[in-house]
Amino acid sequence: MRKLLLLGLLVLCSFAVAQNLSPEVKQFVKVDAPIVVLQHVRVIDGTGSPAREDQTIVLASGKIESVANAASASVPHDAQVLDLHGYSVIPGLVGMHDHMFYPMGNVIFGEMAFSFPRLYLAGGVTTIRTTGSLEPYTDLEIKRAIDSGAMPGPHVHVTGPYLEGKGSWALQLHQLSGPEDATKTVNYWLDEGVDNFKIYNFITADELSAAIAAAHKRSAKVTGHLCSIGFREAAALGIDDLEHG
Repeated sequence: MRKLLLLGLLVLCSFAVAQNLSPEVKQFVKVDAPIVVLQHVRVIDGTGSPAREDQTIVLASGKIESVANAASASVPHDAQVLDLHGYSVIPGLVGMHDHMFYPMGNVIFGEMAFSFPRLYLAGGVTTIRTTGSLEPYTDLEIKRAIDSGAMPGPHVHVTGPYLEGKGSWALQLHQLSGPEDATKTVNYWLDEGVDNFKIYNFITADELSAAIAAAHKRSAKVTGHLCSIGFREAAALGIDDLEHG
């Protein structure tokens, strides 16, 4: 069986040259060199094109500089060269629906700020969208810590707190009081640094319309786990995506 090597994780190997990494992150960096060459790998580029055998990939300062046939590839003289016969390389995976929390019982959800970023990255996921947050300030701090090199993890697109209406079953969710509250909530969290929102089960049509208008005015997107509002109505109001149902 061929071994699988995720290119996004390999970029982390030469990530240390781009910024100062904390000791917490450095323990996961196996290769720390300005230029890294991956020789004799099978490349699956994720576009649907056939896999390319016996390729050489040159990484410079954490970015892909070239991909070429191993027989004709130019290898920089000062590069750290890894002979990777038997390995396949794919792009890092992008998680389009992810969370930083986990059910703890009794309809309470715990934030997994330490373990989840590491688990996503270990699974080859190099970019995530949180798709609803119970602790948006925590998620924003996780993103900043990862971006600064203070902790390991994927690139994070942080979703604001769930936009939920009256009657929610989840104790950790703010229940909107009306369209004005929806607008205020969207603008507040965009100012704080989130870049998208998820509406939830009990939101009203007026609240959803206000949230979408406020988000779109600032080039942010809105997705939804619907219940109180149907697909067609949400689409007519301008929702960008649907999650679950």
